[in-house]
Amino acid sequence: MSAELSDRRLAELKSSFAAIDTDGDGYISEIELKRHFPDLPAEALGAMSQEADFDQDGRYSLEEFIRVLS
Repeated sequence: MSAELSDRRLAELKSSFAAIDTDGDGYISEIELKRHFPDLPAEALGAMSQEADFDQDGRYSLEEFIRVLS
């Protein structure tokens, strides 16, 4: 995680992550993304997977989420 993030911005990102991570397992799955963003096109999910899923495990950790949005 970036040391450059303010405490406020980090708290906002953590809150956003928690809102999407509905099962609370510490990861955002494609299903959770689709539920949270029902109008998100499949192409956007594919692009996000390539850009944000750094370890290519099919889900997004908090660290990956912060890295992409900061």
